[in-house]
Amino acid sequence: MGSVNVNCNVSDDFYRYKMPRLIAKVEGKGNGIKTVIANMTDVAKAISRPATYPIKYFGCELGAQTQLDFKNDRFIVNGSHDAEKLQGLLHEFIQKFVLCPSCENPETVLSVNKKKQAIIQACQACGYNSPLKFNHKLNPFIIKNPPKITTSIQGGGKSDKRGTGRKRSKQENNTKPETSGETRNFRKINKQVKECADINKERRGGSANYRLSETDDDDEVWSVDVSEAAVRARLQDLSESAKGLVITDHLKKLEKENLDVIYEMVKHKRDAGVIDSADKEILAEAKRLAVKSKVPLILAELLLDHNMHQQVKKHRILFLRFTHEDQKAQKFLLGGIEQVIALHKDALLPKVSGILKLFYDADILEEKVLLDWAAKVTHKNVPKELAQDIHARAKTFITWLREAEEESEGSEEEDCNRGSENVDRANEKPLNELKNQPTMKPIEDLDIDAI
Repeated sequence: MGSVNVNCNVSDDFYRYKMPRLIAKVEGKGNGIKTVIANMTDVAKAISRPATYPIKYFGCELGAQTQLDFKNDRFIVNGSHDAEKLQGLLHEFIQKFVLCPSCENPETVLSVNKKKQAIIQACQACGYNSPLKFNHKLNPFIIKNPPKITTSIQGGGKSDKRGTGRKRSKQENNTKPETSGETRNFRKINKQVKECADINKERRGGSANYRLSETDDDDEVWSVDVSEAAVRARLQDLSESAKGLVITDHLKKLEKENLDVIYEMVKHKRDAGVIDSADKEILAEAKRLAVKSKVPLILAELLLDHNMHQQVKKHRILFLRFTHEDQKAQKFLLGGIEQVIALHKDALLPKVSGILKLFYDADILEEKVLLDWAAKVTHKNVPKELAQDIHARAKTFITWLREAEEESEGSEEEDCNRGSENVDRANEKPLNELKNQPTMKPIEDLDIDAI
């Protein structure tokens, strides 16, 4: 059956709030066709709402009648509706009636103020407490059928049939809560902390602050500000942190979706045979979606195979559009090259040095990026053993690259020394020779047309 995150905006696989995926079964034919949700009770328990609420929400959104058969645990929506569509409506219901508007945590409780005809939503995680700020067709139903605080699922407002009220009250009176030793210790410590805070407050003659205070006896007493304003401030900090986590997950999900768009675009252009002529169009779309640096990974996957020596020359301009003066993009391209080598290991692994030199000669990969890549073996793109093998086979090219760099540095020093010697000789010329040298005409006397 599988499970999904209660908050669909969170893509973390380890998100603690899970619920079963809806199971919908279409029954009947013609005018009698209907959709039965087989696991509505389990879903309702996971989101801590009565099963009647999401079912009625489906009916409001789909304009269909609903049937609630609590005895047989059948929840029915008239008409033919697939599970995916109902799952989307369930996520909408959760956004409106389950998630906290402040911290987006599902640990909320609904209560009804019948005098004001309002639905109050209280969050047990961040302390948010406020009436629902929107009107929906479901609101009157919730007001007429308020949720029971003691149970997470409501059976359409019907009384509990497990026994009479007299028997239950008798059982409750005879049952004494057991207090464990851990609970007693916690209460004792909590009482001592409170007493310390009260003593510290009396000594300073003011409210308790969250700081270390020095008493007259040089004793250190920790105290916590338990005022309403301080508690609200701490809850606000918590809610902002929770929002930051949600936003981060949302951005990761958005980036993946944007890369999928570029992938489909490049694949379509390649299959149509217009990939190289559309290089500017692909670049513009990548910049618009803010994924330019990661596109070389897609290009390597779609445009390169065992005939890499021919394909690099063919698509050189397209690669340069993304890697020119962008070291981050070049690093992603190296990762893509490693993956292509892994796919065509027999043909490409013996030619690693030649492949890297091919990209280097084409100015697609810069010297610094290649040397940085060679300095550290990572298994981010391919298995660790294969990554070590690729680096070992690239050693010939990397050694040549380092030697060429040292030679170029040496030649630059020699040219610099020769230049300084020539300057010294020029400075040693007699003054008469310098006077006889022709002088440059002033800018006003130059004939622009003759240049």
